[in-house]
Amino acid sequence: MEQQRPERKRLRLPDYDYSTNGAYFITLCTKGRKNLFGAVGADSISARMVERVFLETIQEYTGVEAPVFVVMPNHIHALVTISRADMESAPTISTVVQTFKRHTTAEYAKLVKSGILPPFEGQIWQRSFYDHVIRNQTDFDEIYRYIEDNPRRWQEDEYYCQD
Repeated sequence: MEQQRPERKRLRLPDYDYSTNGAYFITLCTKGRKNLFGAVGADSISARMVERVFLETIQEYTGVEAPVFVVMPNHIHALVTISRADMESAPTISTVVQTFKRHTTAEYAKLVKSGILPPFEGQIWQRSFYDHVIRNQTDFDEIYRYIEDNPRRWQEDEYYCQD
């Protein structure tokens, strides 16, 4: 008898065009929620690298900005906006996230090979990511504050885990 696999939960809104103008709240977690980016507020090499690569990734795409983001020990939160009304094609949030994950993984691997960072098991990031389409200014403001306040609330965070 063949065992049935559980059906994967859909993470994106069906029939929503994630390249349209708008604002999106995204969260990316490390694989197994491992603390790879140092302590909250610490000036770690890995957290600086993630921040630099995130900013470089955002800058790759015209009309894509990140008004606020935070690198936590085992995840990143970002508020990403897309404003490309006059362009024919725009990246989707998934495209931006995939590019970021690819670049951070390559950079992290280089730092491991240089002996600067400890090895990681196969992947840095979990397979997918969380997103929320921001629907109005109140939603935008609440998420902006949530991201800014995240480091102060780290020990209350569902993603918190001690090494």
